[in-house]
Amino acid sequence: MTRPDELVAIDVHTHPQTEEFLAAMGKRHQQMAKHFGRERPAVSFAEQADQYRDRRMMAVIVNSDSETTSGIKGAPNDLLGRAQVDHPDVFLSFAGIDPWKGEAAIAEIRRMHAEYGIAGVGELNASRQKFLPNDRRFFPIWEACAELGLVVMFHSGFPGAGAGTPGGGGYRLENARPIPYLDDVAAEFPELKIISAHPAWPWHLENLAMVWHKSNVYLDLSGWAPKYLPPEVVRYADSLITDRVLFGSDWPVMTVDRWMDEFAELPFKPESRQKILLDNARKLFGI
Repeated sequence: MTRPDELVAIDVHTHPQTEEFLAAMGKRHQQMAKHFGRERPAVSFAEQADQYRDRRMMAVIVNSDSETTSGIKGAPNDLLGRAQVDHPDVFLSFAGIDPWKGEAAIAEIRRMHAEYGIAGVGELNASRQKFLPNDRRFFPIWEACAELGLVVMFHSGFPGAGAGTPGGGGYRLENARPIPYLDDVAAEFPELKIISAHPAWPWHLENLAMVWHKSNVYLDLSGWAPKYLPPEVVRYADSLITDRVLFGSDWPVMTVDRWMDEFAELPFKPESRQKILLDNARKLFGI
């Protein structure tokens, strides 16, 4: 078991790979394997926990539910809750919700908070779930998350879902644009802690501006091999927004070892590395 004082990093963005989560992906499983050029075999929570424990890391495990638009029910959030209970030295769980379910989505958030003490909600993907975060119909969800002190993670920028298929699977890139959609939410709910997941290419400059402007918004560097990060992202992460940049791998899309090796080659100041890998997430999650 890794003690908090032994941690070297917190990966704020990982996707469970148990059989239940792979089944909930439906056709996206094979489509995304083709897009990213690698298969995604099943991995138990115990195996994932051991991988991170061996590296003296914690990991946020995220979930999603797009039943309203896809017809496929998301994997049960209880699986993540129990994983957090079983491996408290490694996992922080985020509940997946379908925003179109309205009051039912809010009830699920409250249930997971009461029963498991979840750390957050998401990853919400506005392109794949076909909604706009700044649509006021969804404001009661963000209000409930703020009330409970939960972090909310939104996918930003180019989505892997549907990539390389005719019509992109019907998913619109615009929905995942940081400004105005996510920026509006951050402005309306200043007490809500938001993670804008990924650099948000091709709107990475908008993402940097939003994070710099609004102190309740964090940026995670997941989904990109660090050596390919746009230079502006590296420069701002090492300077103006260093206190709100988070290490995220998007595991298993990106292996932790590759991410860490490439991150070590980037020209970050030592104090920036420490904040990005560990200190900022500690502060965000109260660890």
